Amino acid sequence: MADCTHDCSTCSSNCSERKPESFLKSLNPYSSVKKVIAVVSGKGGVGKSLVTSLLASEMQRRGHRCAVLDADITGPSIPKSFGIKQHAMGTEEYLIPVSTPSGLQIMSINLILENETEPVVWRGPVIAGAVTQFWTDVLWTDVDYMFVDMPPGTGDVPLTVFQSLPIDGIVIVTTPQDLVGMIVAKAVKMAGMLNIPVLGLVENMSYFTCPDCGKTHEIFGASQAEKVAADFEIPHVAKLPIDPAITALVDAGEVEQVSGEYVSPLADSLEKELPLEGEA
Repeated sequence: MADCTHDCSTCSSNCSERKPESFLKSLNPYSSVKKVIAVVSGKGGVGKSLVTSLLASEMQRRGHRCAVLDADITGPSIPKSFGIKQHAMGTEEYLIPVSTPSGLQIMSINLILENETEPVVWRGPVIAGAVTQFWTDVLWTDVDYMFVDMPPGTGDVPLTVFQSLPIDGIVIVTTPQDLVGMIVAKAVKMAGMLNIPVLGLVENMSYFTCPDCGKTHEIFGASQAEKVAADFEIPHVAKLPIDPAITALVDAGEVEQVSGEYVSPLADSLEKELPLEGEA
């Protein structure tokens, strides 16, 4: 309250009955999104966009209607991964997401910039506002699962997404290096502060399989995924290899052609933990 003296003995208000203010933003009346999953990491360069793309593509293959909201405003890579070159269209009221060959709905800042290489030199609150508008002002059509590709860290934009969108859970992406425990801890603690469940952990660049001898090598050190998941009680783990074939498909804008085998167990758990109405 504006006139609060912070001296409860002099106040007649019953603050214990006051409800915390909700910062959730409503979808426009023509949109429908059932489940929202954020893909996060405490640092950049670990492969959040790849994991977002693979999970969305796998869930789409399973017959769900999926979408990707690219919240990484200053480093958007989702359109290139899916080979999207056209701009998003719009009406006087709404932006219309671009659809991929499989029907995935995509919205990213690169879809409304005149040139995809144009830098976004905006301050944090403006970037956060743009992400919120991607939720409220885009015509999301009958989406079962929306995946939000988050920027790294725990700053303005992640906080805005967690508070403004009805996030049902997060997937944390990491790599095998020793500092992984600290990075995962930051993401887990932020989710805990906002009462958002952690659905799974994906370790990217986990191993490399030699095409000549078939031997597996842990290029960046021994995997820490299972230990970290156990330490933080994260229920499901997936590991992505270093695979030139995946890189080639992503670079060609054909991420939907990447095999879903690597994220299939995690997709199974998402269907189980976040069932759609009538599927529980």
